Amino acid sequence: MHKKNRNIKLVELGYQPYKETLSVQERFFNEIILVKRANRSQDSQVSTKNYLFWVEHPPVITLGKSGKREHLLLDDDLLIEKGIEFYKTNRGGDITFHGPGQIVGYPILDLDNFFTDIHKYLRFLEQAVINTLIEYGLEATRSIGETGVWLDAETPFARKICALGVRASRWVTMHGFALNVNTDLNYFNYIIPCGIQEKGVTSLAKELGHSVSLSEVKEKLKHHLGVLFEAKFQEEKL
Repeated sequence: MHKKNRNIKLVELGYQPYKETLSVQERFFNEIILVKRANRSQDSQVSTKNYLFWVEHPPVITLGKSGKREHLLLDDDLLIEKGIEFYKTNRGGDITFHGPGQIVGYPILDLDNFFTDIHKYLRFLEQAVINTLIEYGLEATRSIGETGVWLDAETPFARKICALGVRASRWVTMHGFALNVNTDLNYFNYIIPCGIQEKGVTSLAKELGHSVSLSEVKEKLKHHLGVLFEAKFQEEKL
């Protein structure tokens, strides 16, 4: 067993199209997988690395493995007209929207460095968001049987503020979470978010009545992720 490395390299990708960011994720995901394969066949054990990528995407709709194409309410021509890209992905979950004003976090972690429990991993991502929102006076929770973070979850006023969708192989993760901060929520009218028809979508700005600094929210998220995963972050550039 390799020595556990709980350092996470934090990379700010800025404003970047979804396809380019997916290539970055796959590159580092595959590198970690290769190290793990080599470790299994060699006496010397090399520590694997962990990453967290921050990114803000131009308007894009993505469909997960369990998603249904009919949850996209626009045809190809309307997608082009509205300037929205569309991709099918290999993450879990259904359909979601990414766009300006939203914080997207892609942790590429070797869970062998932390714990080998994908459900615990998802709950920790949710909890980091919940703890961050508490700092803004919002009482966010989980919704029974659904991933993500919600406000007024078990009421008729339930609305989702953060979506999750991940993939894991050999305990290495990719994809991640998307927190609506200053997001234009009108884009969500073009999909059935996460395939859930009867619940709404919200943002931090909508709940507070004013826009919020993305960098400020990212700092809070980083802190809470560090506490939960007992990890230290090191800022790095690609």
